[in-house]
Amino acid sequence: MHQEASSNSRKNAYFGILLLGIVSLMGDVVYEGSRGIVPSYLEFLGATALIVGLVGGLGDFLGYAVRLVSGFLADTTRAYWLFIFLGYGLIVSIPLLGLPLGLGIAVILVLLERFGKAFRSPSRDTVLSIISKDVGAGKAFGIHELLDQIGAILGPLMVVFLMLSTNNYSFTFSFLFLPFLVLLVVLAYTYKKISFKTIAFETKIEGKKEKLAKPFYTYTFAVLLNSAGLITYTLILYKASTILQPTQQWIVPLIYLLIQGVDAPMALIAGYAYDKFGIGVLVMPFLLSLFPPLLTMVGAELSTLIAAAIVFGLVLGTQESIYRAAVSELTPISSRGTAYGIFNTAYGVGFLISGALYGLLMELKPPFIAVIFYVSVTQIIATASLLSIRSELKTQITGKCIP
Repeated sequence: MHQEASSNSRKNAYFGILLLGIVSLMGDVVYEGSRGIVPSYLEFLGATALIVGLVGGLGDFLGYAVRLVSGFLADTTRAYWLFIFLGYGLIVSIPLLGLPLGLGIAVILVLLERFGKAFRSPSRDTVLSIISKDVGAGKAFGIHELLDQIGAILGPLMVVFLMLSTNNYSFTFSFLFLPFLVLLVVLAYTYKKISFKTIAFETKIEGKKEKLAKPFYTYTFAVLLNSAGLITYTLILYKASTILQPTQQWIVPLIYLLIQGVDAPMALIAGYAYDKFGIGVLVMPFLLSLFPPLLTMVGAELSTLIAAAIVFGLVLGTQESIYRAAVSELTPISSRGTAYGIFNTAYGVGFLISGALYGLLMELKPPFIAVIFYVSVTQIIATASLLSIRSELKTQITGKCIP
């Protein structure tokens, strides 16, 4: 009888993971589909490499920094689903890029979509960690990220086809209204099916929030350094767009599609590896983070930038799955929304630094040894910080401290 109940619990957990994954899938069709052409679109509107780097870095920063507030508010109010609906609703800013409103408004819309991600992500990750507690954090976030990345493949693929067929930015962005409407329908269905599970779990949580421990902050610092040393995908795509002819710009979203294609299976593999081997798995993406900036900064050929994109996809697959899974293992449920907010803020600060710094370096063209030094220092310190909490995180994974 107990075995049957356990089996049903696992089935329900996987069903909830599947639904949340499909929601993310549809969201990614829209906003990940657009991200492959946003850098070249901004360049088309008159943006320089520095502006593109700053917009990409600032967007990632806002998309993560605002999570500090939204995560805290979600923990305080337990209004997880309100933040989820608000966050996904703001994806509408992407189809609105199809309107001819100029560079300034386009930048605002790009940043507004990142605000939406900031509103929804801590609450969605908290809900995911609650409903998937019976199957393992690594597998749960790995499966979710796999489904998420299927959308991140379908979206760019759709955009590649549209740009190849029309070479028209306005039509391509406007077309994304259709998958956005589908997203809203799927989200409403998901809320109807699994919201009660979150509410039932919330009633078991005491009003007082528990404090976050030192290993969580050490881990967050390591991830900040890791992202600060990793070049943003926007600059990989920007550099590709500068060496391609105007009629070849459809290749830019194709490179972004390649990133997502590598990301998807990597997320699932990393998730299962994390549940089995623990924090040691995270050393791999930290070390791999050395290569995308070096390849991009030295690369003057498309093949070198494609290699940078492939390695970036490997790192991204682990960042989007097991980086988040580690947070759920290091933090108490009563403060998890806040923890995800803090973690993602640090993650965003790292990418803000990365976007601004590498964008400036592309303009200034300093000696390559300076790039090597910066990349090496950030990733070495990040890896050392990660390994310093290995024993603490292993304890959390075995369930000795946090259920």
